[in-house]
Amino acid sequence: MQSHKFACCSAAALLVGFVGTALAAEGAAAMPMAVAKNLNEQKFEPFPGTPACLTGTGLAGEPAKGPALFEVKFTTGCTVPWHWHTPDEHVMLVSGIGRMEMKDSKPVTLRAGAYAMMPGHHAHQFTCVSACVMFLRSDGVFDTHYINADGKEIPPEEALEPQSGPSVPINSSPAP
Repeated sequence: MQSHKFACCSAAALLVGFVGTALAAEGAAAMPMAVAKNLNEQKFEPFPGTPACLTGTGLAGEPAKGPALFEVKFTTGCTVPWHWHTPDEHVMLVSGIGRMEMKDSKPVTLRAGAYAMMPGHHAHQFTCVSACVMFLRSDGVFDTHYINADGKEIPPEEALEPQSGPSVPINSSPAP
């Protein structure tokens, strides 16, 4: 029981730091507004250039201008294929089970409360194994660069075509 309380408090403290850092990164000129919303009050919409099986909502920042924080929902089986971002990306899984694959690493099963960080230009892909909700934080202007098995950049339309067979690990560095 004590370890469960510690885990919950640790997750809550991490989330507060996660959100606080995103808001602080927006700069002193922009005064953040206080916001408190439950999951069922969020308006989730598709993100352009991403799989149709995920929806999200912006919580803080402006992703086209700088750091931002999103809440993202994935349906079971949804995969965001191999890609990288210019800024660092932080994710914290709120619910569900996911599979994070990163360049030159073994896949990791993420469960509620899990955290992952991908440095800028680091190839990765995410698959939702069981209905996932996560917080996603970008340290800068948010972009997505999809890549093929050779690490070469490809257009979103090609990356998001239905795939057959298992995913191919990426073992080479993507072009910056």
